[in-house]
Amino acid sequence: MSISLGMPALAGRPADVGPRPNGDPSLVDRWGRIATDLRISLTDRCNLRCTYCMPAAGLPFQPPSQLLQADEIARLATIAVRQLGVRQVRFTGGEPLLRKDLVEIIAAVSALEPRPEISLTTNAIGLASRASALRAAGLDRINVSLDTVHAATFLEISRRPFLERVLAGIDAAADAGLTPVKINAVLLRGVNDRQAAELLDWSLTRGHQLRFIEQMPLDADHSWDRATMVTAAEVREQLQEHYELVPDDEPRDGAPAELFRVFSRDGSEFLGLVGIIASVTESFCADCRRTRLTSEGAVRSCLFSHAEVDLLGPLRAGASDDELAALWRDAMWAKPVGHGLDAGGFVQPERTMSAIGG
Repeated sequence: MSISLGMPALAGRPADVGPRPNGDPSLVDRWGRIATDLRISLTDRCNLRCTYCMPAAGLPFQPPSQLLQADEIARLATIAVRQLGVRQVRFTGGEPLLRKDLVEIIAAVSALEPRPEISLTTNAIGLASRASALRAAGLDRINVSLDTVHAATFLEISRRPFLERVLAGIDAAADAGLTPVKINAVLLRGVNDRQAAELLDWSLTRGHQLRFIEQMPLDADHSWDRATMVTAAEVREQLQEHYELVPDDEPRDGAPAELFRVFSRDGSEFLGLVGIIASVTESFCADCRRTRLTSEGAVRSCLFSHAEVDLLGPLRAGASDDELAALWRDAMWAKPVGHGLDAGGFVQPERTMSAIGG
């Protein structure tokens, strides 16, 4: 089967969006939300082929010359932190560990004043040998994608026999102090949908914080089906068969995960925290504080956008920091009120999660 992803239009402000008011330096949108959390995709390449993200044969990847280079990432991060009010920077992919200059990139961002919180989302393949260096460079914490602790199920989902390498990477991250290690899991109907409690037990025992994420329509095969998706409500119901869950009383503060305090089934022992990210059925768009840069240097105001605003072209053409900041502000001003999954006629973005960055 041939899959054509195309490229989204590198557009500016949509025609129906009025001009952004002058004077506010932040990444504010028309709905009053202010983006302070920057996700930077470092590559569209990945060494797994997870069924909910990529086809078995992989995807056509961008040539390295079209990707943000280390100095360009540092410059855009500097603009984001110093001029636009960004306080958190998370590096994503594809798989960011495939960047040989990852330590250099993290070191440059950690040297910024004011210093942002720096995190990394990874599949942890190869992390065992790099965790200490990443920590020394300034990485604060890590999120690891892990949908199962069963080798056969891992192979079925990822199409690669690398579970032991992932587990070794998680152990190395914890040993290096990249804590709390957060585990991101997607449950798939008929594959790992009955493994929620087991995965939570595995995480709690090791002191990790598990996050269940509803499967989103960002797969290359466009096979996502809302009717068969494992919902947040189902995850809670399954976990409550084994644990007592109590909503955490700490403010959510724009975080995508709703946190629950986990107790033993009789309520006598506190075991830790678990998060549920209900991107589809219980959307948190109203308090979204994220802005994204793709690996090609384009701003995406929403994960489900159909338009992007190019920063890399102007940067390489000699644009000033102020000009790049203005383009970025305009891109975020045009952010839609929500992702539109509940609206009739929703159209899945052409780009997959691996090409966008999480």
